[in-house]
Amino acid sequence: MPSSTETPERSGSAAGRPRRLVVLRHAKSAWPDGVADPDRPLGPRGLRDAPAAGRFLAGSVPLPDLALCSPARRARRTWELVAAELDGPVPTRHDARLYGADVPDLLDVLRDVPDEVATLLLVGHNPGLEELVLRLAGSAAGDALDRVGTKFPTSAVAVLTWSGTWPDLSPGVAFLADLTVPRGARDPR
Repeated sequence: MPSSTETPERSGSAAGRPRRLVVLRHAKSAWPDGVADPDRPLGPRGLRDAPAAGRFLAGSVPLPDLALCSPARRARRTWELVAAELDGPVPTRHDARLYGADVPDLLDVLRDVPDEVATLLLVGHNPGLEELVLRLAGSAAGDALDRVGTKFPTSAVAVLTWSGTWPDLSPGVAFLADLTVPRGARDPR
């Protein structure tokens, strides 16, 4: 099974340099009374799991050239905790189009990514992210595609690869190279 740092040779209409899209669902949030959905914070599990996702990324994926993050509080905090675990700073943009986005909206965002970006990290929400991964992946390592179809839980990380440009993103063009759900250790108290 290829690791997330390997890009298998892919055939199809997309030609060009290798690309990597890292899709990260925000960590587990809390549901405090009277707090609007965009302002919901991370819950205790989310505060544990987001750094674990960062450690996974630091050890498995090249440092992203760009991170695009939903402006929702839980997504922003997830990205802050993930980024703190990486080997260097990552240019970050908070894009309002990512909050509540469906697949067509997400594809619009991705097709606007500058050509010089080879590895992009996308931090957002379900169901849009799960559906995006399922739509883009034409094949996968092992049972990763089946697992995404079953559930793309909080803190899940999907790594998609293909050769081409960002506007080349279309159904089935990518290879789902990795899928993991990092979990932080509970405090043993």
